[in-house]
Amino acid sequence: MKLTLKDGSVIEVENGTSAEQVAKSISEGLARAALVAKVNGELVDLKSPITGDSTLEILTYRDEEGREVYRHTASHILAQAIKAVYPAAQLAIGPATATGYYYDVDLPFAITMDDLVAVENEMKRIIAADLPIQREVVSRKAAMAQMQGYNEVYKMQLIEELPARSKITFYRQGEFVDLCRGPHLPSTGKVKHVKLIQIAGAYWKGDEHNKMLTRIYGVAFEKKSEVEEYLTKLAEAKKRDHNKLGRDMQLFMTEERIGQGLPLFMPKGAKMIQTMQRFVEDEEARRGYMLTKTPYMAKSDLYKLSGHWDHYRDGMFIIGDQVMDDEVLALRPMTCPFQYMIYKNGLKSYRDLPCRYNETSTLFRNESSGEMHGLTRVRQFTLAEGHIICTPEQLEEEFKGCLDLCEYMLNIFGLHDDIFYRFSRWDPKDKDKYIQEPKKWKEAETTMKTILDDLGVKYVEGIGEAAFYGPKLDIQSRNVYGKEDTLLTIQVDMFLAEKFDMTYVDENGVKRTPYIIHRSSIGCYERTLALLIEKFGGAFPLWISPEQVRVMSLTERTAEKCESIKNELSRRGILATSDVRNEKIGYKIREAQVDKVPYMLIIGDKEAEQNLVSVRHRNDDMGAMTFDEFYHMIREEIDTKKIN
Repeated sequence: MKLTLKDGSVIEVENGTSAEQVAKSISEGLARAALVAKVNGELVDLKSPITGDSTLEILTYRDEEGREVYRHTASHILAQAIKAVYPAAQLAIGPATATGYYYDVDLPFAITMDDLVAVENEMKRIIAADLPIQREVVSRKAAMAQMQGYNEVYKMQLIEELPARSKITFYRQGEFVDLCRGPHLPSTGKVKHVKLIQIAGAYWKGDEHNKMLTRIYGVAFEKKSEVEEYLTKLAEAKKRDHNKLGRDMQLFMTEERIGQGLPLFMPKGAKMIQTMQRFVEDEEARRGYMLTKTPYMAKSDLYKLSGHWDHYRDGMFIIGDQVMDDEVLALRPMTCPFQYMIYKNGLKSYRDLPCRYNETSTLFRNESSGEMHGLTRVRQFTLAEGHIICTPEQLEEEFKGCLDLCEYMLNIFGLHDDIFYRFSRWDPKDKDKYIQEPKKWKEAETTMKTILDDLGVKYVEGIGEAAFYGPKLDIQSRNVYGKEDTLLTIQVDMFLAEKFDMTYVDENGVKRTPYIIHRSSIGCYERTLALLIEKFGGAFPLWISPEQVRVMSLTERTAEKCESIKNELSRRGILATSDVRNEKIGYKIREAQVDKVPYMLIIGDKEAEQNLVSVRHRNDDMGAMTFDEFYHMIREEIDTKKIN
């Protein structure tokens, strides 16, 4: 048979030859480095026989997919070590992640990081043993019997959910056997360096009604220096974690008696949100958007019409079962159906389109407790939401305008370099999640792909990540730990205008159905603030800082002058405070630095007499200048939205 290699060369080998054998025939170096193979685009174990003419890629640690299999194999080594140290443990699942891996396990007792030392040492022993990893394929019945023999109840649940005639794959390393579809590395010794880094709780299958399991996180690298580098970055990430830093800086807090996923914004955090909202709304107005204000709740009738009741009800807060006049009310998870009703208030002509609505929307989504974290995933949030109703001919230009707005906002807030694009498509196999109209889905996805390609957007594809009513361009970001979240989204909708009987009269006097674009300009304010906290480590650009200037007295004699300067700055729109306590100036400066105040003005007798201000910019002494010089300097920095 013929094998076409990654470099385009073609070699002839015997039918049934494995990728491992091919690697050896090419070079011993490649054979030693090989981790996994890709045959006709599908990842397979190195030892898997190849049948028929095929394309072959031999992947090493240099390839992202190779590193992912490397990490996944490490998770199985972790599972084997857990069973060796804690034989009573029940194993659940253990995938690779973007930066490492984890394994969920049901333990009869709580463990600490100190307990993981023994588990990590056992992992190192398994790696040193260089156990061959072998794939075994069995029937569903045989798989169930095997897991019953090991008394692995979570594995049995997973097998029960598979079709009756499924072929089940196990992977064996020494005496340890685990349920997995693979692929894996050829042996445990291929994994070089491991480190266990965290313990957390996780509900089985992410459902808060299920049992809470112990989740053990780890990392695996080829070189020891990579482990040390990762641990250094992790320590830095913990310092920047918005969930800690945002609380330390008194930007937000939570309260058990109020509820999980319901953050309280303290004065500084509230001021930042207000600054962001005002800027976003003003910019949207400049781009032709019309502001709306709609209710926080509606009857179930509206959500049934939009499709949310059928496709999104589990994510909504229903207000009781029945209320007055047998009406069922629910808090809104998004604003689109409300703005559609505004559009329908009066006949629209093609001259009225595009019709751009925007709203700073308070929304409610019933997130499970296991999913919520700080400000990145909450139950009540505020979205810079917008909907454009346009003709088919206007669709591409309007989409381009949405993308331009998003990129402008990301640049202004200093987040543009930290994002990537995902074309989120539907999964026709998921009958419950999506409107089942394949023809319209094909039309919508084809149209959107054409637009993205015309605009030169570089994207990855995400099957099953579309909204239930249409494909979307998701602008993705990662937090300090590498976890991926959607920051902004632009969606093409070819379904809901027809459902809501939204029309316009074209130039020939014929009623037609418009297209709809759903978009956000800066996303969820809570999540964006979380990213800003982590991006800048709390040292925000001046224009968005909740405290821009702190005026400090050097002696009690200059306290009155400090208050006068602070008041004048406030009158001119600067967020200024004063510190006239009877404390040493060094103490006051250190405190302001801890609070990450952008500018400090120090007023001593000399400054008061000569009408000067002594200026410090966080850690740098800028010397003395007149009040007007200082004001014009910071005013320009604020007006230009300068990123430090």
